[in-house]
Amino acid sequence: MAVKIRLKRMGAKKKPFYRVIIADSRSPRDGRFIKEIGTYNPLTDPATVKIDIEEAKKWIANGAQPTDTVRALLKKAGAFESAETTETVAAAEKTETAATADTAETTETAEA
Repeated sequence: MAVKIRLKRMGAKKKPFYRVIIADSRSPRDGRFIKEIGTYNPLTDPATVKIDIEEAKKWIANGAQPTDTVRALLKKAGAFESAETTETVAAAEKTETAATADTAETTETAEA
């Protein structure tokens, strides 16, 4: 089952209000969903974004794919950015550790 984090449109005509939901990718935009994790109101100035960051991180870690719009909202809320930053920092640490190990081996070989 492919799970998406996407927007569900609510509100009246010409007055959109969105809920950020977790849904099966095969279900319709405003149809069945698994869980609601936040809201987005583009009509306020500035736009109001309220997202349960812990819940979003949990679903992303379990493989849920956010849509482009939701990805931007998550970055604004700080949920998606921290997940990407954590992966980037971990990758950088692995690279740094490997480079340090290679340098140590080269130094030991040169001294011997």
